[in-house]
Amino acid sequence: MRVFLAAIPLEAAKIVFIGGGEPALAKLRLFLNTPAELLWFTPDGAPPRMETPQTAPTPLLRSPDAGDLAGARLVFMALDDAEELTRLGALARAAGAQVNVVDKPHLSDFQTPALIDRDEVVIGVATGGSAPILARDVRSRIEGVLPAGLANVARLARELRDTVKANVPDFMARRRFWEKAFRGPAADLAAAGRTAEARREMLRLLNSAAPEQGVVHIVGAGPGDPELLTLKALRVLQDADVIIHDRLVPDAVLERARRDAKRLYVGKARGEHSVPQDQIEALMIEEARAGHRVVRLKGGDPFVFGRGGEELEAMRAAGVSVFVVPGVTAALACAASAGIPLTHRDHAQAVTFVTAQAKPGGAEADWSRLAGPNHTLAIYMGTDRAEETAANLIAAGRSPSTPVAVVENGSRPDERVLTGRLDGLGALVRGAALTGPALLFVGETAAFSASQVDQRDEVAA
Repeated sequence: MRVFLAAIPLEAAKIVFIGGGEPALAKLRLFLNTPAELLWFTPDGAPPRMETPQTAPTPLLRSPDAGDLAGARLVFMALDDAEELTRLGALARAAGAQVNVVDKPHLSDFQTPALIDRDEVVIGVATGGSAPILARDVRSRIEGVLPAGLANVARLARELRDTVKANVPDFMARRRFWEKAFRGPAADLAAAGRTAEARREMLRLLNSAAPEQGVVHIVGAGPGDPELLTLKALRVLQDADVIIHDRLVPDAVLERARRDAKRLYVGKARGEHSVPQDQIEALMIEEARAGHRVVRLKGGDPFVFGRGGEELEAMRAAGVSVFVVPGVTAALACAASAGIPLTHRDHAQAVTFVTAQAKPGGAEADWSRLAGPNHTLAIYMGTDRAEETAANLIAAGRSPSTPVAVVENGSRPDERVLTGRLDGLGALVRGAALTGPALLFVGETAAFSASQVDQRDEVAA
């Protein structure tokens, strides 16, 4: 370890800033929402009013003297005058302060780490001043997996700390309690702002005889590109004890999960159901009742032709704590990757997501409502019925020359985009020998994809 990051309490701490330029302002902004006492000196001139934060202290248009620096805990300086920096640094250190000279680590007692600020929880990333941009990049990656409500969790823990210590005097037992609290429903409820429910759940955990309760997250894995996972989906994947996943969830997404999480495959292929839906729901309930953090990981978005609503109902009926994490649904991802705007002021004033596979015994789609012009259709599970779908749309009034696109493995490295006309959709699908998940797009905007395909072919040539 080449640097040591220390946590400095800011209640009643005096912090002094010297400099009126953007480097000094950047340091000042870090502390505006803290309980510290702030003093700001701008001997090089104050910044324009419009650039000054409204909550900033009034800038003093002079250099500080020894009296100004008395009792200061930290001093930040950003001036061009090297002699003045040396003089003020000596004054600040004589007053007992630690000094940071912006962008001059050799003149500084400490460097400012890249900070992730969640109020009660603050995380710092430091490189000893050698690579601050790298530290910022690392900070961004860490910040992406932290819930915005993390401060609520820490705040609740602080409020209950004495109660927990009184009820669980043994250190190791207390540690196990907090692990359960921070990895279970209580933390999820607190992060979501449901503080009263979170408090009740934490107090319930204090009763050692009470069975540990698990939680289910119904999570959309997106279309397959792991970079299209939402930040929340990534976080709950990395917290999961058990992952129950579908066929459409690729290994590249599963690799983002916690390594020691149990993985249960319940994939369903066209015409083949390896695990019936009621058994999947029973498995989710069983694992949650065993005290596990369960992620039900589904391709795309769980609430768009993903049966997520059925699973949500089943969890609620069983009294299992359940949360839903949306995902990037296939229509959005495939359209974006293929260059198909789902709406366009000149070509499509409406978009409809529709499935070509009706529930057995269920009603067919209303083709007359779907066949209007200037209307984009994103058709899920439509490759088996492509010819029938095209015939129904044409019979309902859609022009046979309407552009269509077929996007296979959208957003993935092996993506394919095929384009044509509505009256040739069946032949287009048959000739494609599709093996991966595919979406059909019907509408004037599908012609944008044909143009993009032509450009790709031209570049490849």
